[in-house]
Amino acid sequence: FAARQFVNHGHIKVNGRRVNIASYQVKVGDVVEIKEASRQLVIVLEAQGLAERDVPDFYDVDHSKGVAKMTRIPLPSEVPYPVQMEPNLVIEFYSR
Repeated sequence: FAARQFVNHGHIKVNGRRVNIASYQVKVGDVVEIKEASRQLVIVLEAQGLAERDVPDFYDVDHSKGVAKMTRIPLPSEVPYPVQMEPNLVIEFYSR
């Protein structure tokens, strides 16, 4: 919820342009960054303290600049879903 609100309030830029739509879909090669003025917010400073978290292989991240670049589309096995995904059952259901 906090990430969605952070985007809705315009604190995020994609390829240098402000994005305020939480459902915006990032594409390969897109550069996502925190706006310069927003980097001093408490929530951002606290998150920078957690920068040692694992970063997925499909992102290049520069924590000091608050910038990340999507380098490739993630494999389904690299996306942490809260449930066991069975794509064949989803396809079967929607193909009726």
